[in-house]
Amino acid sequence: MSVANTKRTILNPTVPFTEIIPNGLHTGEMIIIQGCVQNNADRFQFDLTCGCSTKPRADVAFHFNPRFSSSPRIVCNFLHHENWGKEENVDLMPFKQGASFETIIMVLCDVFKVAVNGVHILEYKHRIPLEMVNTFSVSGNVEVHAIGFIPDSAIFSNSSDLSIPYKGSLLRGVIPGQQITIKGHISLFPHSFTVNLRCGQSNNIALHIYSHIKSGKLIRNSLLSQSWGPEERELPYFPFSAGNYFEIIILCQLHQFKIAVNGSHLLDYNHRVQDLSSIDQLEILGDMELQHVQLW
Repeated sequence: MSVANTKRTILNPTVPFTEIIPNGLHTGEMIIIQGCVQNNADRFQFDLTCGCSTKPRADVAFHFNPRFSSSPRIVCNFLHHENWGKEENVDLMPFKQGASFETIIMVLCDVFKVAVNGVHILEYKHRIPLEMVNTFSVSGNVEVHAIGFIPDSAIFSNSSDLSIPYKGSLLRGVIPGQQITIKGHISLFPHSFTVNLRCGQSNNIALHIYSHIKSGKLIRNSLLSQSWGPEERELPYFPFSAGNYFEIIILCQLHQFKIAVNGSHLLDYNHRVQDLSSIDQLEILGDMELQHVQLW
């Protein structure tokens, strides 16, 4: 993921490294760390802290600590009033000694979500109020090439404008493990609405979702080289109704999109565009009021 459009970017910092987060940390923001694990690494860590005091030691809201011992694991914890909490261990180890990585820490209202190299790894519930967190640090056997603090408004190029028709530009296309969340209300007297994931350079539509409210049909298709493919219409149930709230989650996997509505899985759609990085636009049209759009 590009570290452009950040509220602050740091290139090739010396480790150990500590930086005040511009304007603190807020829900919807991301921290992107690009680097390389040292060949002989024993461990390294990323810490989100409440200041940078050493005596007494500042509280640590999120301690993220990959360890390369006889049983490689990621240890997560928090420090409050100089006392560590209970460790949470994740046996999945996406980091390799001597290998490059990209780690994304997504800040949500109740958890930190962490992805490494495009794959979701863990969630860690907030133990310390988010408004107290204002410092990020790196230490241990790791080289860092870039750190980017990305505001919520940079996830999509125009996420602050939720008027319909909506057009948002994804920063780097989509990759397996990412999901798009769309929240809104269906109009009181609706006909239909459409969600498109488009390829800007080719004008292809990788995923076309057309919801016809009155007939209860949800049609999926792709537009490739100006030609529509075969429609997919099968559906266990129709989830949308006039005047009601909805939440759509589109999860990108290696071979398919998985689509959930209002917390329940609804359907799968196999990729017809194989170059996922080319899918760089989100378009929403039709009879709805849009409330929130987010890429994670």
